[in-house]
Amino acid sequence: MSKKIGVMVCGHGSRSQDAVDQFSDFVAKLPDYLPDWPLEYGYLEFANPVIRDGLDRLREQGCDHILAVPGMLFAAMHAKNDIPSVLNAYAQKHGITIEYGRDLGVDTDMIAASTARVEEAIKRADEKGPKISREDTCLVVIGRGSSDPDANGNVAKITRMVKDQTGLGWSETGYSGVTFPLVQPCLEQVVKLGYKRIIVFPYFLFSGVLIDRIYGFTDLVAADNPDIQFVKADYLNDHPLVLTTMAKRVTGILEGDNAMDCNMCKYREKILGFEAEIGMPQESHHHHVEGQGAQAPGATVADCKLCDTFCTGVCRLDMDHHHHHDEGDDHDHHHHHHHPIYPHADHPLGPESARKLMK
Repeated sequence: MSKKIGVMVCGHGSRSQDAVDQFSDFVAKLPDYLPDWPLEYGYLEFANPVIRDGLDRLREQGCDHILAVPGMLFAAMHAKNDIPSVLNAYAQKHGITIEYGRDLGVDTDMIAASTARVEEAIKRADEKGPKISREDTCLVVIGRGSSDPDANGNVAKITRMVKDQTGLGWSETGYSGVTFPLVQPCLEQVVKLGYKRIIVFPYFLFSGVLIDRIYGFTDLVAADNPDIQFVKADYLNDHPLVLTTMAKRVTGILEGDNAMDCNMCKYREKILGFEAEIGMPQESHHHHVEGQGAQAPGATVADCKLCDTFCTGVCRLDMDHHHHHDEGDDHDHHHHHHHPIYPHADHPLGPESARKLMK
């Protein structure tokens, strides 16, 4: 008997109601791009419905083959560990098929959407005046920041490609937390380069605490540098090309295009400074929200049947969402888990929380 397909979009969740509303609005537009299947969504934490609630609704509609995708920009801890753990546990409990797609990633449509946001910011700034040449403009892209070096490197790649497409004079990359450089020290270094205009583009999907902080630190540095024009670009939100990319991630599951790029994954490859994290177990630390988040004890990504990855290593969760109470924290957990020491955690442009872990 043929199975009925349903689509599940897995978000992180936020304490910001604006962010939660924007995510649900984003998902509400996806049926225009995926008209053939029922579609639901859920969050890992901070908001309802949780992921299992969305899965329940799909089952209630008769779906027994779920195409699940992470509603996230890059594959770090949440996409590699937390979401697969929740989905695996649910599939096993209810005897249904769940296949998992890949993150939005570095994609030509995502770069085009980012370029559009930067171009919109340039246009607004030029209309207000004074008009400043592109050669005298520096682009600063701010990513979320992760203890996964591959995800951080992808933000830097986005920065370079958007800078090339816009023809701006220079570009730098900063992060809202976990790694370095953080927003304020990044901007304080950039002002020394002598550019007349600095465009700050948060490479984020939706609003939230971190967007407010990014714009807030931009205002602080701008106040200290009145001779430089600071321009705040909009985050991605529901740009049509982002919606297009998300739809491609869903259909890609059925086409066999759902393998995450694991060539630089710290859980599978020897990445300098992260060697101790190879082979650690796949598990979720969001079970206190989902109610069931972990695979069987000792399970690894090799036991995960959700996506057809081309590597044979194992994944584990990193600790992006725990105890980073510094410039860029959007989490408030009080659980005690082991943190591998982040390489260069004592870097002066990085988060204080990372330095504390070294003590």
